[in-house]
This record gives sequence, structure tokens and C-alpha cells, in this order.
Amino acid sequence: MCGIVGAVSTRNIVPILVQGLQRLEYRGYDSCGVAVHRGAAIEGAQAPAPSGLQRARSTARVAELQQQVDQDGLASGTGIAHTRWATHGAPAVHNAHPHFSHGPGPQAQARPARVALVHNGIIENHEELRAELQGRGYVFESQTDTEVIAHLVDSLYDGDLFQAVRVATARLHGAYAVAVFHKDEPNRVIGARAGSPLVLGVGAGEYFLASDAMALAGVTDQIVYLAEGDLVDLQLGRYWICDSAGQPLDAAQRPVKTVQAHSGAVELGPYRHYMQKEIFEQPRALADTLEGVEGIVPELFGDGAYRVFKEIDKVLILACGTSYYSGCTAKYWLESIAKVPTQVEIASEYRYRDSVPDPRTLVVTISQSGETADTLAALRHAQSLGMTHTLTICNVSTSAMVRECELAYVTRAGVEIGVASTKAFTTQLAGLFLLTLALAQVKGRLSEAQEADYLKALRHLPVALQSVLALEPQLISWAQDFTSKENALFLGRGLHYPVAQEGALKLKEITYIHAEAYAAGELKHGPLALVTSAMPVVTVAPNDALLEKLKSNMQEVRARGGVLYVLADGDTRIESSEGVHVIRMPEHYGALSPILHVVPLQLLSYHTACARGTDVDKPRNLAKSVTVE
Repeated sequence: MCGIVGAVSTRNIVPILVQGLQRLEYRGYDSCGVAVHRGAAIEGAQAPAPSGLQRARSTARVAELQQQVDQDGLASGTGIAHTRWATHGAPAVHNAHPHFSHGPGPQAQARPARVALVHNGIIENHEELRAELQGRGYVFESQTDTEVIAHLVDSLYDGDLFQAVRVATARLHGAYAVAVFHKDEPNRVIGARAGSPLVLGVGAGEYFLASDAMALAGVTDQIVYLAEGDLVDLQLGRYWICDSAGQPLDAAQRPVKTVQAHSGAVELGPYRHYMQKEIFEQPRALADTLEGVEGIVPELFGDGAYRVFKEIDKVLILACGTSYYSGCTAKYWLESIAKVPTQVEIASEYRYRDSVPDPRTLVVTISQSGETADTLAALRHAQSLGMTHTLTICNVSTSAMVRECELAYVTRAGVEIGVASTKAFTTQLAGLFLLTLALAQVKGRLSEAQEADYLKALRHLPVALQSVLALEPQLISWAQDFTSKENALFLGRGLHYPVAQEGALKLKEITYIHAEAYAAGELKHGPLALVTSAMPVVTVAPNDALLEKLKSNMQEVRARGGVLYVLADGDTRIESSEGVHVIRMPEHYGALSPILHVVPLQLLSYHTACARGTDVDKPRNLAKSVTVE
């Protein structure tokens, strides 16, 4: 959830560090900071800089950090930077990274700092290590688990930073990606990772570390993806990578890949917020995701997919948040079209409960980033239980999720900056629908005529989405009604119940209005007690087999004075009246209806948030890439 950037170079890398943090802002954060080694010489400098470590930290945005950096004159060829999303300790400057260690002793803070360190992840045994280090005379300035690592590295340092970090990380329990440098080695940065992503950027005699290749866009496109347990040693003109045992790894084991992380992807353009931009990018994102799909073949998901699909007779979907709701939607498709029994689990719950493994199960993970900690852990748990047939639906081709799964379908939504996921959700649904059709075909449950009809409907999606986006003015009108509300209810039935859940999540995330979703048939089993004229009830009403049942549920709301906001297909014969507000969808979309019906809910949340004045792209307490448990 946090962001790391680090560098060793002969040029001033501070602008690169700050720019990298700006490109990682989309992940979400509540503080940020940068630290440099003043003794790392810069080519062309008029005079040598004074030696020692220097840092700037802020609980505001990176732009404010930039002002501090300029005022303090930070410049160096060696440095690290960080955006923090608070886990241990409140968002405060003393808890912000980078953390320093001044060594042990009661007067240590008066001495120059010896170690500077940034960290993503959570150290589970930090209390034990903190007590040990305090017993050895180390004084802690923060409540973070990260400061423990800085002091631990300092306590182990004996002239070789790499060895100190290797021994220190061996004692850590939990997840970490770290970047660290020492005052005695001005042109050296050590990185290490286990459970949190970290990449190495290779330049011309200069080297970089980052949580995401996006942070290095425009700096280098030569990227090495570090694996679990790797340590990397960056020095001027050279680097090397070792495994957790300290054994060197060659270029064949950790190859350099060319990665096009276009900085233009984070340009806001004419839009007010990234979320709005990404909502309107959905037609293109879907077209790109479906590009090249001329027919339904298992090989869309990778070599060997036909064999795997023949061998499995169940599907287990593991995901979190919005991705979980896309999985819940796919369950309806997989069971009704492919006739494959499907179970959907919240990843963070699945990994901690006793389950019944079945080796003939296809384990499907869904993740926008491909680095979601809970989903990765759930995947590894399933694999440890003997379920080796794995597939991921993911938006990042170079992510850990793609690397660790047997099969993959990489969506092409492009970079998603807004914390509240929009285009990632709809492209996930497109990938999951293709999976449904591929499984149905392999199982002999998809006729040529059905395949042709489904492909035609998929190809029509971008055009259909454009028509749905044209409803924006009506949704702005609805948003005005929601601005003063503090509670809302979302209803859906069957295939559209997960769409209602996703709509409620969006409203919660960015407007801070409490919202819940229910299967409409459950209304009379409890939620109806909450319905008053003060609680808007949003209803997803496609013209499907459950429409008449849904109309009865809507009458239950009106009979209690509830006010309905209905997204209805044109032929549902649901009319606007007192207490009933209706927006008509342009056409009926059949099995693919969830992909279209969710878009008005995204727009409703977006415009309600704008009207309430919340931080749309960076909602409080949330982060984009949830890389901690």
C-alpha cells in the first residue's frame, strides 16, 4: 500500500525520488518522506557536499514535501523515498518514513544518523525485537514496526551493509520490502523483499529501486522483478542479487525485462478527477481487453489451458473488495452457462479457515494490481493444500499473481489511479466471462451458435457503454438528492446482486455515506426495518426472469415511505412517479448486463462525492494497492 523509490547514481537523484513518489500517489498514503546521503558526490557539483544523512518528511501531499526538499537544498546521488499508509502509529511526522537509527545509548539522538531505511509491509514480531533493542540501549522515536528494522540493521552493522541487512531480514516475521543505506557507505543502497513487491531499475551505471515500475517511468524501462526472499545490492556501476541464503543469482535467474510504464498514463487530461477519467475510459479498456479475441479457445488463458480445463470440475475464486464482487458475478455465469460448481471466497477469510481441498478445482484469483497481499497468501495456501491448477485475472502482466499462477488472462484496463476501482472491475468481468465460455466449450456445453451470439454481445460492449455514459446528466440529478443523506440501501437480485454490492461499496468508499446492499428478496427479513423517506433505495432492475419478484420488493419499499432510485431496462414498464425515480438503460444486455448496470452506480457515487466535497481519488483511510495483511 505504501510506495518505495531509491537510487544510486552520479547525478542528483532527488528529483527522480520525488517524481517517483508522485507517480505512486495513486496507491494511497498519509505521509511521505525522502532521505539522502550528503556524502554521495554529484557530477558537476561546484563543491563537495557535507557528509551525513539528511531527510525531509511530511504528513501532507508529495507537493508539500517537494517544497521542503527545495527549501532544505536536498541533493545527492544516493537516496530513498517513501509514501506511508499508516498501520503502526498514527499519521504523524515522527512516524513517517524514512526512519533513522543513531545507534544505542541515551545521547544517541544527538549523534549523526547512521542508518536510513524505508519499509513496506508489516513486521509481526516487532514487539519482541523492540524489547530486545531497547534492552541494548536503542531509543525509539516512533510507534512504527519499521523503526525496529532500522535499529536492527544498525546493531548488526560491521562494515558491510549487505550482510547486516541479510542477517536482519532473516529475523523478521511478516511481510517487507525495504531499502536502506548507511553513513559509512555513501554510494550504496540495499534492497530486500518478502511478501511485498520491489523492482530493480537498471540504468547506465545507475540503479533504482521501486515498489512499482510506474515510479520509474521516463527514468528507465529496464526492470528486474525481485522474487520472494531476494536481496539486491546497488552500487555505482554495478549491482548484484542474492537469495535469502546469500547465494548470488545470475542474469538468467533474474532477467532484465523491458517494461513500458508510460508516464502519460497518469495524466489527468480534461477530467476533474482520475475516477471520472477512468469511468469514461471503460469503453476503450473493454475494447483493448477483448482485442484479438476472434473465437473462444482455452489458449486465451495460456498454454496448457485445454488440459487444465479438462481436468477440473470445480472453480474456487479468491479475491478481495471490488475484485471479490466481480468473482461473485462470475459465479452466476460459471454455474448457469458452463455448469461448473463455483465457490467464491474472501481471500483474507479463506486462508485462515479449515476448508476441504479438491485437486480437481481450478483456483482463480482476481486482482487489479496482482500484488494484493491477502489474495497472494490465499493462492499460496490453496497451492499448499494440493490445488495446483491456478489461474489469475489480473491487470498487470508482470505482477506476482501472474508469475505464480499456472494460467492467466491479463486485462488491459491500463493504469488505474483512483482508489475506487472502476475500469478494472468491468474488464475483470470481461475476462471472467471469457473464462466461462472457454470452460463451457471444453466441457461440451457451448454450441457454435451460442458462441457466436456471446462474441457478438462482447464486441458490442464498448458501444453499449458509450450509451450508458450518456446517462451522466440524469445521474448528476440523482446525486443532488444523495448529497444530504447519511445512509443508503442498494437492491439487486440474481446476477445483479453483486452489482448492487459493488454500487454500495463505491458510495461508501468515496462519499462516506453508509451504504449496504441486499439481495432484494431478503428485504423483508430485516433491512425493511430501516426504510424511511430519509434512506434512498437504489434498485438494479434489468428485464430478466426475476423482474416481477423485484417489482414486489420495490412495492414493499414504497409501502413504508421509502424513496426508490431505479436503473431499469427500457422494456420493464417501471415508470417514474412520486417516490420513484427511474433512469432507463439504453437496451437490455442479457448475461452481460452487470458490466453495463454497474457504470451508472459508479457515476452516482462519483457525482455525489463531488457534491459533498470529499477527496474523490484519495478517500480517507484507504489505499489503492493493499500490499499488507
